[in-house]
Amino acid sequence: MKNLIKVALYQPDIPQNTAAIIRLCACFKTKLDIIGPCGFNLADKRLKRVTMDYKDNCEIKLFSNYEEFIVNRKNERIILMTTKSKKKYNIFKFKKNDILLFGRESAGVPNKLHKNIKNKLTIPIHKNTRSLNIVTSVAITLSEALRQNNIF
Repeated sequence: MKNLIKVALYQPDIPQNTAAIIRLCACFKTKLDIIGPCGFNLADKRLKRVTMDYKDNCEIKLFSNYEEFIVNRKNERIILMTTKSKKKYNIFKFKKNDILLFGRESAGVPNKLHKNIKNKLTIPIHKNTRSLNIVTSVAITLSEALRQNNIF
């Protein structure tokens, strides 16, 4: 069963994280959008090592920039996952056509994008910590969105 919820990565920095997210998306039959430019070459051997053969089972679409990504997104709702939100992911009602957008590991998304995206969510964590690893964040959020929509 192919699911409609998508994961999008904004200018990812770390090939191993992107690879683990590709594998995660393959396991859940979730499409993955990668918004460039990336901080690494997509042919990087570290990416290949972690994805193993899962890359062939994940539908990946590459975009050269955010403007190219955002075109024709009228029927899809973009949900930005960020540490700069008070709204918790677990009380949000996800829809089947949502795109879960995750920012760059080193810097998140630019302020301009942050301001223009209506739906921003956070995963609550202990106050003495800064953030979760992006792969963990994708897994937590994606599994909740799938659960709410009775997918899998």
